Amino acid sequence: MPSNKSVSDAPIVQFSNCRILRDHRLQREDLWVREGKILNPEKLFFDEKGSADVQLDCKGSIIAPGFIDVQINGGFGVDFSLATEDFKSGIDLVSQKILSHGVTSFCPTLVTSPPSVYHQILPQISVRNGGPHGAGILGAHLEGPFISREKKGAHPEHCLRTFEAGAFQDLLATYGSLDCVRIVTLAPEMERSSEVIRELTKRGICVSLGHSVANLSQAEEAVQHGATFITHLFNAMLPFHHRDPGIVGLLTSDKIPAGRRVFYGMISDGIHTNPAALRIAHRAHPKGLVLVTDAIAGMGLAPGRHTLGQQVVEIDGLNTYIAGTKTLSGSVATMDTCVRHFQEATGCSVEMALEAASLHPAQLLGIDHSKGTLNYDSDADFLMLNDSLYVQATYIAGQEVWRQDTSGM
Repeated sequence: MPSNKSVSDAPIVQFSNCRILRDHRLQREDLWVREGKILNPEKLFFDEKGSADVQLDCKGSIIAPGFIDVQINGGFGVDFSLATEDFKSGIDLVSQKILSHGVTSFCPTLVTSPPSVYHQILPQISVRNGGPHGAGILGAHLEGPFISREKKGAHPEHCLRTFEAGAFQDLLATYGSLDCVRIVTLAPEMERSSEVIRELTKRGICVSLGHSVANLSQAEEAVQHGATFITHLFNAMLPFHHRDPGIVGLLTSDKIPAGRRVFYGMISDGIHTNPAALRIAHRAHPKGLVLVTDAIAGMGLAPGRHTLGQQVVEIDGLNTYIAGTKTLSGSVATMDTCVRHFQEATGCSVEMALEAASLHPAQLLGIDHSKGTLNYDSDADFLMLNDSLYVQATYIAGQEVWRQDTSGM
């Protein structure tokens, strides 16, 4: 039988003394990695007669898939909705900084903006793999401008748009290009939205329902046309009503097409959603829950004034408001904080909390064959965490890209 060297000269790394999140439970196994992928040790031993070149003692840590943030507006002073000359260096900075919070892939999110902003920014966002330079970019999330005036939240009203005749062409003209777009949030009650949802879905773009006054039947129709996600459940939508639960009703709807799952984002920062609401959503539809940060430029910075696209926002503790109002405008929570808060608020298992930030967003985007799991042959994007779910180290493609230093910083 051949040795492992005849198959590949790349070193094999064995992570031992750890609990691996696999098949929805923490298992006491070793993790084997080669060339950025997770190896099946049985094939390695029996087919290749191979062994580890490097052994790492994880000292009892949890190993979980890297977090995937599908809604992040910026952070560390960088606003993804501001067209600046050094936009690329800004996105590089955020992708590097979020490694310490366990994020290995993300969707930079643009809030409602004038067409000129989309035309300037979107060509500067490119899908790329993660590495020591930072988390991977999965494509942009465009939140607006095709949303409801009544539920605009922190989105500037003068930039909102409706679908005119030739609705999809109108959307293309607004954004300029869909080349790097992964998610579009829109309000499904808008006239001609069904046509747009169908066209976006055909192109492999995830359609999310949000900033909306849609009733349940409008939301169900949108799902039947291809929508699969709800943008920050409970926020910027009609509140749950027992006679017409609105978009929230999708969590238990019997009108979802067979074989389709509706996912929903939740900002688990202790501000945007009461713990009781988190528990209701989680118990109603646990497999659809996707943790998002909805973080703004002020994440990682001191309280004060910052931007969110066209608006000025103020950070007061963990609250972020449009300046001079009490309208919430994104969060300053990091993904690891959201995971811990979610687990504490719902009392769910550690496995469920970790999967809400990894497996579920990967399933939403249809990339769970390679990301969001630690299955054999998937990308070796993973985290080491302690029992309190604090990130100790972050790996992308099997390479350590961040580690907490010994001083605890």
